[in-house]
Amino acid sequence: MQVEHLNENKQASACLNDFLMARQKIFETQKPHETAVLVGVVTQQQRLEQAEEYLDELAFLALTAGAVVKNRFLQRLPNRHPKTYVGEGKLAEIKDYVVAFEIDLVIFDDELSPSQIRNLEEALQVKILDRSNLILDIFASRARTAQAKFQVELAQAQYLLPRLTRMWTHLSKQKGGIGMKGPGETEIETDRRALRTKIDKLKERLDIIDKQAYTQRRNRDNKARVALVGYTNVGKSTLMNLLSKSEVFAENKLFATLDSTVRKVVWPEQSFLLTDTVGFIRKLPHQLVECFKSTLDEIREADLLLHVVDISHAGFEDQIHVVHETLKEIGARDKTILLVFNKIDALQAPFILNEETVSGKEDYIIQLKNSWMAKENYPVVFVSAHKKINIEELKSTLVELLKKIKPNSEGFYNYQLPADH
Repeated sequence: MQVEHLNENKQASACLNDFLMARQKIFETQKPHETAVLVGVVTQQQRLEQAEEYLDELAFLALTAGAVVKNRFLQRLPNRHPKTYVGEGKLAEIKDYVVAFEIDLVIFDDELSPSQIRNLEEALQVKILDRSNLILDIFASRARTAQAKFQVELAQAQYLLPRLTRMWTHLSKQKGGIGMKGPGETEIETDRRALRTKIDKLKERLDIIDKQAYTQRRNRDNKARVALVGYTNVGKSTLMNLLSKSEVFAENKLFATLDSTVRKVVWPEQSFLLTDTVGFIRKLPHQLVECFKSTLDEIREADLLLHVVDISHAGFEDQIHVVHETLKEIGARDKTILLVFNKIDALQAPFILNEETVSGKEDYIIQLKNSWMAKENYPVVFVSAHKKINIEELKSTLVELLKKIKPNSEGFYNYQLPADH
């Protein structure tokens, strides 16, 4: 009996792997860009401006995934509709647009339940994605190392498991495109078991990798460690390249960096290890937070966090809050944090950078230091990684903090910060 059950699992697993390979081939041969519309709801707990900002970010996610956004729909509701997310009238409006302009997919700004996805697919007759599925898809396309690939695959499997009934009929249409990379099924019960088996195996593989990563981190205990954290697309990788003189991949898209990258920074009088980590985002799927535990351990075990903020973004305060909440969730909120306001060269009035003279830049930095942004956040540094503005102050502040936090670390002299710090 056990042998029969084992053979059944092997066959199911092989079937699932064949399906994954076929799905990837379909994705690789799909048309270059899928067209999409975005849908959001303005609830009683939200402001209209905030909901619109969320859709702006969703549009950036869609662009990163390779879709072309043609339109967006927002509806005011006391609460999201339990069956179709939006009301009947708004759903009919979306359907008319989808049919008229031959839209490929509709992306919703919140995580949808399996029944909502099923109802929406029946009503709109196109591919339905929610924010979580879209983020998972981007992670799947950007994973490079074996660890990141396993982590993303595990998150996708955990996301799809409760939605497997919906995915059975949905995936049987053999459609490719955004949101279609990941586990599917051919027969519902067989593939549910196969998916659970796959989840268990991925967890086992990640446990092994986590142990290896833990051993590597322990071997670095005598060195000071600094981790770059922040919202996605705030310039962490650009700052990493600037401080470490390395060539970490940086791009003006969300989640350009997925794998944590560690570089040894050697300056004339000191050295430390600098880690670039995956960016945070609103409504980050909880499956990813759990699956990227090993990557996030780099943050938990760092001596100092450089929290990079895109000060030119209209919602940077909200982004700071999201990062703080994520740090709290992973147990790293009590770390010493140096807030680095980046992209000061892109600020609008009243803070417009005078780039004509060095003295103009110095006056500009003084103006920023006298603002509420500096007074309400400490310690804080204002920089432009792209234009290399005020980087020397960032370096000196970082060194002073590290010498206080870990004075006996390799490459550092033992002295305390001045009294005014």
